[in-house]
Amino acid sequence: MNIVVLIKQVPEIALIKVDEAANEVVLPQGPGTVNPFDEYAVEEGLRLKEKHGGKVSVMSVGTERTDSALRACLALGVDDAYLLCDEKFQNSDQQALGKILAAGLKKLGEYDLIFAGKQAIDSDAAQVPAAVAANLKLPQALFVKKVESVDGGKATVFRTTEDGYDIVEMTLPAVVSVVKEINEPRLPSLKGKMAAKKKEIVRWNAADLGLDGAGIGANSMTKVVKVSPPPPRPKGEIIEGETPQEIADKLFNKLRENQIL
Repeated sequence: MNIVVLIKQVPEIALIKVDEAANEVVLPQGPGTVNPFDEYAVEEGLRLKEKHGGKVSVMSVGTERTDSALRACLALGVDDAYLLCDEKFQNSDQQALGKILAAGLKKLGEYDLIFAGKQAIDSDAAQVPAAVAANLKLPQALFVKKVESVDGGKATVFRTTEDGYDIVEMTLPAVVSVVKEINEPRLPSLKGKMAAKKKEIVRWNAADLGLDGAGIGANSMTKVVKVSPPPPRPKGEIIEGETPQEIADKLFNKLRENQIL
C-alpha cells in the first residue's frame, strides 16, 4: 500500500505579527514546524504501513526552509519526501495549493491513500484536502476520526459530524483528512533523526509539474484585501459574594439577563 501524506510547514503562531500600515502579516524568521494536525495524518499513514506493508511519502508546497518539516517526518519513519518549490507558487491561495499538490501527486503516480490534517493552524481554511480530491477527481472523506479498515481496494472510515459520526466506505485511491482524535503521534528516535539527515528530498518546480502559472501564486482566484489583528478580548467580570450560594445566584441572574439561560 502506497500512502502519501500532505503536510504544511507553519510558523510559530505566537510570534506572528500584523503590520496594518503595510497591510501584511509578518512571519517569524525561524524554520517553523510541521502543522500539528498533519502529524496525526503522518502517524496514521505509518500505522497503516506497519499493518499492510508498502511505503509512506510526504509532500509539501513550500520553500527551501520547508526541508526541516519534511526531515522531521522522515525521522519518524517516512520513506520519501517531496518538496514542490517554485517562485510561481508563492502567495497561492488554498484552491491554488490544491492544484499544485494534485499536479505533484499526478507526477508521483502511485498512491492508494492520500492523508492530510483537517486544517493548517495558520490559515484555518480546511480547504486544501477537498481541493486536491476535486482536482484528481477522487473520493474524499474529511474530518475522519478513525480508519476502520482498508481492504480489497476499499477503505471504511468514521467521519465526524456535529451530531456524532458517519461510517463511510470509499473506493481507493481516496483523500482523507484527519482530526486529532484518530491517534497519538509518535516521537522520533535518535536513529531516525540521523537517518533523516542523509535522506534526499525530491524537488519539483512548476515546469516539472507542467504548471505555467495559471490559477496559482499571484494568479490565484482570491486576493488579500485587508490585514488586521483580531480585536482585543473584552475584560472578564469577577462575581463576588459573601457565600458560594450568593455568588451562584448572582451568576445565574447574570446569565439569565443576557439570555444565555
